Amino acid sequence: MFRKIQPGKLRDIVLLSLDELKAVDPVSLNVKKLSIFTDYILIASGRSNRHIQSIGEKVIEDLKKNKIKPIGIEGQGAEGWLLIDLGDVVLHLMSADRRSFYDLEGLWDPNL
Repeated sequence: MFRKIQPGKLRDIVLLSLDELKAVDPVSLNVKKLSIFTDYILIASGRSNRHIQSIGEKVIEDLKKNKIKPIGIEGQGAEGWLLIDLGDVVLHLMSADRRSFYDLEGLWDPNL
């Protein structure tokens, strides 16, 4: 049985997974006041496509251990970008090039 979890706790579970597999420069943006579809956008980079996929697999594994099921996963097997939608948290795992090009931090962080 899967369960609902507080957005901040869900964010913390994902951030811990990112840290365990040495995701590059993880960022957590609180977009609750800017977005109707999510509370947090998490962005991190991987050193290679394989690293990005491994990080994503680790996040999904840790979520399952906590009885949390992703709403959707996009980009498995794709080059340079993996998105994991958890409802209250959306995780973007990106190559450094894609992260720089799309600049999601600049798009979503009103302080930049």
